[in-house]
Amino acid sequence: PLGATAAGRRGSLTAFPFCQTTGLGGTTGAGHSSEQIESMEPVRDRVIRVTFNADVHSSIQWNFKPQQSEIYVVPGETALAFYKAKNPTDKPIIGISTYNVIPFEAGQYFNKIQCFCFEEQRLNPQEEVDMPVFFYIDPEFAEDPKMAKVDLITLSYTFFEAKEGQKLALPGYQ
Repeated sequence: PLGATAAGRRGSLTAFPFCQTTGLGGTTGAGHSSEQIESMEPVRDRVIRVTFNADVHSSIQWNFKPQQSEIYVVPGETALAFYKAKNPTDKPIIGISTYNVIPFEAGQYFNKIQCFCFEEQRLNPQEEVDMPVFFYIDPEFAEDPKMAKVDLITLSYTFFEAKEGQKLALPGYQ
């Protein structure tokens, strides 16, 4: 069975801001307009298993995990996944996350429409939040000979503690 499509669960695609992305290998490709997303043709005969990983740096005391271990998607179809973060401490903590896509070469086809990456997330003491990742795999993935044997993609996030106003450098923007 395929993962739930985000369009069916969330309504209009235009309600989601596009993530800031770089297009570098291992990181996701640049966002596309909602018209391009709505006109994509799913490649139904190419099912891909997407698994989710969550890590926290030793600098942050959060509990952070994906709410699903995997979903099945086809290129050209939007999907929605969730992560959960909890601050189990008695003080507010600001976190900021980075991400990676494995295999490295598949990153150029993995497009996030909405995510929590590179944005400060403040959690108050004992606060727990759900964080959505709305994404799709570009239909061109199915046409790339280098992706012919790729049927598993892992999206991995790592949270770090941030100080008020501090931003992580985006890969490729130095």
